Amino acid sequence: MKTCRWLLLFPGFVLVFMMAATAADAPTLTFKFTKYNVPGASATGIGGINNSGVIVGEYEDTKSVQHCFMLSGGKVTTINYPKAASDSCIHINSKGAIVGASKNTAGVTKGFVYQNGKFTDVPGPSGARSAVAYGINDSGVVVGTYTDAKDELHGFELKGKTYKILDPPGSILTIATGINNAGNVVMFYGKSGALESALYNGKTYKTINVPGAANSFAFDINTEATSFMRR
Repeated sequence: MKTCRWLLLFPGFVLVFMMAATAADAPTLTFKFTKYNVPGASATGIGGINNSGVIVGEYEDTKSVQHCFMLSGGKVTTINYPKAASDSCIHINSKGAIVGASKNTAGVTKGFVYQNGKFTDVPGPSGARSAVAYGINDSGVVVGTYTDAKDELHGFELKGKTYKILDPPGSILTIATGINNAGNVVMFYGKSGALESALYNGKTYKTINVPGAANSFAFDINTEATSFMRR
């Protein structure tokens, strides 16, 4: 199965950072996997799952067009942002609110929240050229990333209609990926040629890199403030 999610969500120079990573040997872990593919799709990617077991993600159809989907109780529902060239669903909270991004025919991404059949745009702070919504907690606070007029990446938090820019000290790019119900935010950011991860509690940033890893990517955080990371 080929992965199309990253191609929609990140500018090219972030991919360069990721492909340059050299990870240390990981411990042996045992998991039970359940495979799932959207019927008729050429590729399927899982984005997130909430406490009720509802799954969101994206799939690629036979014409190589990417669509959002929701899987609930064995039923697949396709979710298409109106007139988008492609879209991706990334996370779902316990109230069924889904966040993700759409891409237009010019290749520009825009974040969104989808709930009860309605899309709400998340275009990023004033002046943003593109944006992606990555996480949403049960209070509806959204986190994500946007590009400014200089094509530089910054993290953001959206509470109501107010944006807060999230950039750890010394960062040259930031991608905020997850937020829990306590408002703790996880992110990864570029610094001195490497990618590091951070936990933001609303006031301060705390580095949470994997020990010995060349690069660390924090993707999500639970209600116990435990982060999910890759290296």
